[in-house]
Amino acid sequence: MNRVVHPIEQESFRRLRARLDTSHFPPLTRAVVERVVHSSADLGYADELVMDEDELTKAHAALHAGAPVVVDVEMVAAGITRRATVCRLRDAKAGPGLTRSAHAVRLAYEEVGPGALWVIGCAPTALEELLTLDASPALVVGLPVGFVGAAESKAALRESGLPAVSNVSEKGGSAVAAAALNALLYHPISSEENL
Repeated sequence: MNRVVHPIEQESFRRLRARLDTSHFPPLTRAVVERVVHSSADLGYADELVMDEDELTKAHAALHAGAPVVVDVEMVAAGITRRATVCRLRDAKAGPGLTRSAHAVRLAYEEVGPGALWVIGCAPTALEELLTLDASPALVVGLPVGFVGAAESKAALRESGLPAVSNVSEKGGSAVAAAALNALLYHPISSEENL
């Protein structure tokens, strides 16, 4: 099913591309960069997002083959417009040395198992907890926001070697995390991925 793009969105992307040359990025990287910049109106993301095209290609295939999508908060879920998501924050409980967000990651992993796409846009502790699990994710969109732990958790994600989308500052948030996942959802499936 083709997605119908509203004229306002078309004009927004036209203006974005007039101000930011993304033509040098490979296709999926370009899609993620443009969608994140579009969602934030922050051109700086083009210089600080970190991702690998081959990892995005594999994640794109997994996503379109039905891999589960797990989010850290309902705000991220609300921004993912074409796929049901798993969010266990309402069921989670904080405890000694464990935030609700971290507990929610444990609960979600128990539900979905390995191979999911994880989209973390709010809680650095959710990303930190994910890194302690043997989750074998298809992709981790790690874009939590904040002055405490956000940049550090994203650095740990990059050091982990897991397939990921992250950035190198405190910036992030639910909107940009959802936008990165939506870029993969909206991007057409190529014939190469079906081989």
